[in-house]
Amino acid sequence: MARIILLQFAAAFIAALVALLVSGLSSGISALLGGLCCALPNAFFALRLLSSARKPGGANPMNFFVGEFIKIALTFALMGAAVMFYPELNWMAFLAAFIVVMKSYLILLFRH
Repeated sequence: MARIILLQFAAAFIAALVALLVSGLSSGISALLGGLCCALPNAFFALRLLSSARKPGGANPMNFFVGEFIKIALTFALMGAAVMFYPELNWMAFLAAFIVVMKSYLILLFRH
């Protein structure tokens, strides 16, 4: 689980660097924000699952569903904050980085 989260943060920074080099500072910041809007809620969700699994009695399925709801709400909140507080947002870079980070786990899934 930790490798996937680290990979997602790495993908966010790589996407931001590529956007920065290709389209400039505004795109780089937008891509970083988009990547972090995906990676941060996933990291929170993973920490929540890890902490609930270590409690006496083990993991509770309800914790998973509550954590997933919080992750989705946090994703929307972060996206809204990015739109509200960064008026120069480049939507193409933002969404592209979000999708890259969201699908980056496929790299580890198909590794031998």
